Amino acid sequence: MTPNNLFDEFPEVSSKAWKHQIQADLKGADYAKSLIWESPEGIKVKPFYNSEDLEAEIPPIPGGSGNWRIGQVIYAGNTRMASAKARDVVARGVETLVFTIPSEEVSIPELVKGIALTDIQIHLDLQFLSSSSYIDALAAVFEGNKNTSLNIDILGHLARSGNWFHSLEQDFTLFRQCASAFHKKAGGSSLYIDGSLYQQAGANMVQQLAYSLAHANEYCNRIQQSDPGSAATHGFIFKLAVGGNYFFEIAKIRALRLLWKTLASSYGFPGECHILALPGLRNKTLYEYNTNMLRTTMECMSAILGGADTICNIPYDAIYHKDNEFGERMARNQLLILKEEAHMDKVANAADGAYYIEKITLQLAEQALALFKDVEAGGGFLQQLREHTIQKKIRESAQREQQLFNRNELVLVGSNAYRNETERMKSEVELHPFLKINARKTAIEPILEKRLAAEQEQKRLKDE
Repeated sequence: MTPNNLFDEFPEVSSKAWKHQIQADLKGADYAKSLIWESPEGIKVKPFYNSEDLEAEIPPIPGGSGNWRIGQVIYAGNTRMASAKARDVVARGVETLVFTIPSEEVSIPELVKGIALTDIQIHLDLQFLSSSSYIDALAAVFEGNKNTSLNIDILGHLARSGNWFHSLEQDFTLFRQCASAFHKKAGGSSLYIDGSLYQQAGANMVQQLAYSLAHANEYCNRIQQSDPGSAATHGFIFKLAVGGNYFFEIAKIRALRLLWKTLASSYGFPGECHILALPGLRNKTLYEYNTNMLRTTMECMSAILGGADTICNIPYDAIYHKDNEFGERMARNQLLILKEEAHMDKVANAADGAYYIEKITLQLAEQALALFKDVEAGGGFLQQLREHTIQKKIRESAQREQQLFNRNELVLVGSNAYRNETERMKSEVELHPFLKINARKTAIEPILEKRLAAEQEQKRLKDE
């Protein structure tokens, strides 16, 4: 029996025919004003897409196997408590542990005691820059275990804090020593780019991609100069924050993979990278906090469909409550449901063939590549940080987004729409949920993270 194509009986419909029918249905209303909207990146989004919107076939996107891991971030200020928590969450379904290590006082052997290191992926997010002797001892714990990565981002620390750990030359010297020592013994990745800062500070998606790529390129340049070819064996990890624009966020992660493949090929490095994604804080709210659970669910779905390798959710109450078992369990269960019940780990590159997402992926990648080239023409990532060009561009983007929120054109339910005026939160606040600015001397202007609803929430708390 000859198989039949179910769609053979339907004629192809051109974009022109679709648009003609839509204009007829609009009954005189303006097509562009009624149905086309413009994203913060300047991308005009149409009401429909088909194959005619793709001038060329999108190149294969590396990675995105669909076999993503459920991660959880654990602060290791108290080694004993962090170790007990790690064992507990692994028993509850966590597959990747992201340890935030604040100082050399943290005993790594004690921290990972009782954890099957061959089964569980470990990210060691160091908040300090250590001597290679500490890294040697650390790496010995994970000898031969490529499931482990050492996450040190000296450029990210500079961008976030405004200062080096020590100085430019000393930081890069120590960084190279640490990366080399860790890789020789443990064999895992150690080249880490924290691009989440840009999203949480208000950068649009083109800026997030371009600055993350320029950030990575700064490492590529310096590593190639000092130790040619070493980065090819270490591997790169990108940390991304995911916002609320569902389809654009899917496209953003896919675009990063395309951009990294292009940049890596110019150095002769592998075209794949590891993407660690988590919901951003910028659109999270203090009031009507339960809506944060809806936001993080959609953002985790964007990360999954975009092809992230590891996804760490955040609790719905993370901005105002200290760590608590209920909030963390709910966040973890959101990912477990998406994986075990929605089966969102069964398809690789699930967004392939969706004309809308494919088109946005290409548009974001093209615009980000153009901005990346501008950054490089202006002296590169580090030079543009020193000149405060990147900070200025992100601040301008954040201000435009803030104005949209203030005018209620960008809606956050419970904050600037559908507010519950009887809600009281003052007695619930355990953590300071607003930006803190401490007067101190810095080498550069730091990039500051700020939530959209922060100013409005401060006023509401004051008026309670």
